[in-house]
Amino acid sequence: MSTAELPGTTADFDRAVLPPVIGSPVERIDAVEKVTGRAVYVGDNWAPRMLHGAVVRSPYASARILSVDTSRAERLPGVHAVVTGADTAKVKWGAFRPDLYPLAIDRVRYVGDEVAAVAARDPETARRAAELIRVEYEILPAVLSLDAALAEGAPLVHDDAPGNVAHEFGFDRGGVDAWFDRSDVIVEGTWQSTRQWHGSIETIGCTAEWSQDRVSLWANTQTPFLARQRYATALGLPLRAVRVVQTEIGGGFGGKSGDDNTSVICALLARRAGRPVQLVNTREEEFLASRPRIPMRYTVRLGFTKDGLVTAKDIEVIADNGAYTGKAQAVLGAATVRHDALFNYRAVRAHSRLVYTNLEPTGAFRGFGNPSADWAVGQAWDLAAKRLGIDVPDLFLLNAVESGSVSPHNHRISSCELKQCISKAAKAIDWEAKRIARKPGRGLAMGVSVHVSGRRSFGDYDGSSAIVRLTEDGRATVIVGEGEIGTGARTTLAQIAAAELGLPVADVSVTRPDTDLATHALGALASRVTYVAGNAVKRAAEQACQGLLEAAARQLDRPAHQLWVENGAVHAPAGADGGPVSAPVGRIVRAELYRPNGQPIVGIGSFDNPSEFPDQNRYGNESGAYNFVAEAAEVEVDPATGAVTVLELAAVVDCGTVLNPPLAEGQVEGAIAQGLGMALTERFDWRDGAPTRPNFSDYKLPTAGVMPELHIEFADSYEPTGPFGAKGVGEIALDPVPSIIASAVADAVGVRVHELPITAEKIYWGMQDGESAPTASGATEEGDGR
Repeated sequence: MSTAELPGTTADFDRAVLPPVIGSPVERIDAVEKVTGRAVYVGDNWAPRMLHGAVVRSPYASARILSVDTSRAERLPGVHAVVTGADTAKVKWGAFRPDLYPLAIDRVRYVGDEVAAVAARDPETARRAAELIRVEYEILPAVLSLDAALAEGAPLVHDDAPGNVAHEFGFDRGGVDAWFDRSDVIVEGTWQSTRQWHGSIETIGCTAEWSQDRVSLWANTQTPFLARQRYATALGLPLRAVRVVQTEIGGGFGGKSGDDNTSVICALLARRAGRPVQLVNTREEEFLASRPRIPMRYTVRLGFTKDGLVTAKDIEVIADNGAYTGKAQAVLGAATVRHDALFNYRAVRAHSRLVYTNLEPTGAFRGFGNPSADWAVGQAWDLAAKRLGIDVPDLFLLNAVESGSVSPHNHRISSCELKQCISKAAKAIDWEAKRIARKPGRGLAMGVSVHVSGRRSFGDYDGSSAIVRLTEDGRATVIVGEGEIGTGARTTLAQIAAAELGLPVADVSVTRPDTDLATHALGALASRVTYVAGNAVKRAAEQACQGLLEAAARQLDRPAHQLWVENGAVHAPAGADGGPVSAPVGRIVRAELYRPNGQPIVGIGSFDNPSEFPDQNRYGNESGAYNFVAEAAEVEVDPATGAVTVLELAAVVDCGTVLNPPLAEGQVEGAIAQGLGMALTERFDWRDGAPTRPNFSDYKLPTAGVMPELHIEFADSYEPTGPFGAKGVGEIALDPVPSIIASAVADAVGVRVHELPITAEKIYWGMQDGESAPTASGATEEGDGR
């Protein structure tokens, strides 16, 4: 493939019209707080007379609770409250399928299930008291794998889920069988992904305090408003009785989106004690109480013409839900349909099942189903390229979607520079030269992915709202409920507001989410904050700026349309004396306030993602803007041990206008690191339904030594519906990483790994056997061609 000339961009815009602050490396507005230690995380919260919580967790994967004896714990000096399931509203809750009690009622369903909790004067006393609680169990048969859960006559994890199926859907769009009959080459295979934990620096936690019949929760949740609704349900309270305040967050990655019981239990303890209570997971508890990535068994079948045009795709997905559902239902939906917006498939078919097991519940993780889908589908495309004798980048370019494309699921692509990403990634990794001068034990691979900029999953709304208030000291306050999870979102929103208002970014502050005080928002999920919240903030700032210009017009005796704001001042054309006319923003605001019938200068803005709520079979345009990535990697495999070294990785992202390059680059780098962890190092040994030694000594996160040489670029792109042309960037770069590492290993030594992680042992034995490493189901990779 020639990379001398890149495909032309479809973005028709002039970057010169963008305000200077857009596309500039603006310093994070929370940088000083974080580097000086003044940022307030959950563990930094303090309240007078505050107690500390601890939780009693089930040691069994499946058991009936016969009795809970809390008497010894209650007598321990320093203990102020003990709660069990009997002290709850006994209401099940959950984002999509209510199946979780705040504390277990009658039965536990996985190792780690919460049974009781204690509040005491300090963490040590609370943990000691928790150890004194005696729970009598009747151990029940457990299903500890997908195959066991789906076996005929298997014990049910939940009595209302026949066959242990929590959710199931399927479709056939375009007539798949007919297109396979017309295909010249068919490839197929089965791939298995695994649980991946978020590994955030800060564990999940909450501080709860009651005032009469109302509870305030200071929590490190990514989604304060959505979490408030769920917590109110779990506590048996009306929505008005729950307030959620987002603290600083030390990493979220989907793991702090409000699907676990921590905040609910904290509220129960605070109510029983009549005092504030803080409950923060230990690192070991985080591995039992959070909601890791969903393992999926993914069977893929792809058809192509002899010229390389893709015809049909048929998939079967079986996802390990664990004991409770959370957001797994939505994750499975994304993993089933979203990647069909990458290529021009003539027909697609799927059958997907979400299966209950007596294992730890699963949920949202950066990429939200895409990495598991790309792990399988990406390798199938790599197999097809080899069968067809077409270089992978060329096969991608032949079939890639473009602006204006519509997927079989009615995903309508407004802006798309996927082909540009593919060509740039090939050039960045020096694809052609490496192909010509191949070295033993080295392999190349490329993968692509598509993600959303927000999506309609929580009802027929994916919007945001914001208020921008100009202050009499010439500053602006952005009131918005979306929040910050470490990505720099508050800085990005400040840039957008500053660009509209003509103020320096340093003169714009962005509030933290508080469900009592902030405007309604869905929070940090689905790469939506820049696109959705950014548009709301932009509209609010536009309205505030218009109010400022109208006030200035009265004060400066000039028509409003002749005025503009720059560097914190309102400017007008030269007056009769030839001198410039200007006034600081603060002076205009004060004068507008301190006059008869004066009023503040405020703007209100809202934006709803221009998308559709998918039907029960996932048909519908789930987002108003889609972002894309192409990544290429070179690996080296040690022939003596099978050990893999990732030498280089190139990532080219189409995220529209890059509002703040260092922030965007940081998101791509972090996503790649998590993708490498998923691919190579992150796993536990399991025993009796529980991970053994749940801590970072056994669960290996990728470190600096694992990181390859990175080549990060951004496509020349503009999203017409985005704020200043921007769309999401936070998740996309993780998605194809495991797939391309596996395909690069196959290119290097002829061994294709079908089950994550990609370990030296699997590669070594594959090389000894001279065939692919086995899948979870025992099948091996075979390309079926005609």
